[in-house]
Amino acid sequence: MQIQRGMAAFVSGAGSGIGRGMALQLAARGVAVGVVDIRLDDARETVALIEAAGGRAVAVQADVSDQAAVDAAADAVESALGPVRIACNNAGVAMHGVPLHEIALKDWDWVIGVNVYGVIHGIRTFVPRMLAQGVPCHIVNTASIGGFQVNPNFLTAAYSMTKFAAVALSEGLQQELSGTSVGVSVLAPAAVDTGIHLSARARPDRLGGAYVRPENHFMGDLIKDGAKPEDIGAMVVAAIEAGEFYIFPHPETWHWLAARHDRIRAGFDRSIAGYGLPKAAE
Repeated sequence: MQIQRGMAAFVSGAGSGIGRGMALQLAARGVAVGVVDIRLDDARETVALIEAAGGRAVAVQADVSDQAAVDAAADAVESALGPVRIACNNAGVAMHGVPLHEIALKDWDWVIGVNVYGVIHGIRTFVPRMLAQGVPCHIVNTASIGGFQVNPNFLTAAYSMTKFAAVALSEGLQQELSGTSVGVSVLAPAAVDTGIHLSARARPDRLGGAYVRPENHFMGDLIKDGAKPEDIGAMVVAAIEAGEFYIFPHPETWHWLAARHDRIRAGFDRSIAGYGLPKAAE
């Protein structure tokens, strides 16, 4: 898909971090950006940065865990900027540092609501609209390298579970939309210098309200020297134009995936051997 000046984009979680990086890079290409975030003041800051650089954007408040809110945000963006050709389902929250059996149900509802239902809601909102346009469009879902493996060091299984879901949703969506005008990408970054460790400040009232979650805060030290959001945004723009499905900004993390694949393969071979069958083909 060739990104052209005057197109419209919808980017959730665009008030900060990777979402802001995407919004800035799309705006630099002449795309009018719907900057969507649960924190409206943050969204307005991103819009101000875009406008200061000569771009066009609108700030919209939305809780992506609520389907009606995503639909309303899409309507607001399209009313202001025109039909959305690029939708980035990017909003995400952290859930680190606590064993699975100790995570409160309200926190499960929150992390699943944003990280999984946020993607589902974006798919439900934008796929029909994009197919109806009949012109090249693109959806980007933000997962994580944690969507391909569970890091044993940081108690991130709850977060990884949601990002595994984002990967599966993206892979299935790409298969279903093959041969249509709508392309799909899944973004799987590792350490990026964002404020994701502070995401508890944006928990919606219906899921318990804003709070301080100190268990996440160690991530701030781990990611402060990570990739810059604007660089991730540039990779996303390039992937959209190249029609690339997987976006892996951190190739040095491949060994994490390789270790998981080796473990799976070994388990496969042991299972096959247990039934007296030949070893799986290389």
